[in-house]
Amino acid sequence: MISVLEAQEFAREWIEAWNSHNIDRILEHYSEDFEMTTPMIVLVMNDQTGTLKGKENVKPYWEKALEKVPDLRFELLDVFVSVNSLVIYYKAVFGKLAAEILFFGEDGKVNRSIAHYNEI
Repeated sequence: MISVLEAQEFAREWIEAWNSHNIDRILEHYSEDFEMTTPMIVLVMNDQTGTLKGKENVKPYWEKALEKVPDLRFELLDVFVSVNSLVIYYKAVFGKLAAEILFFGEDGKVNRSIAHYNEI
């Protein structure tokens, strides 16, 4: 089980990494076999599955997203905790609200993520 304190610290670092726009710092949070599902993959990559698997496939998507939104800045609103997962609730791009479920592997890295938005 992830403690509330651990979840809050992870979320703060995760937000700071994204706000730094440093792709390597962002990717440090994720396992090599990381799987990401988000409607933004459909919009940015024109991949109708909305899912990318493996850091080597997620990295170009995030690089493209950061390029398209050079002033990207996330704002942490709240964190919710469960067993081997947490939800980061944050203000995302263009004022959208997002809730991202992050699942952790035994290595402590995120191995799966599902992003949800209040509007697409």
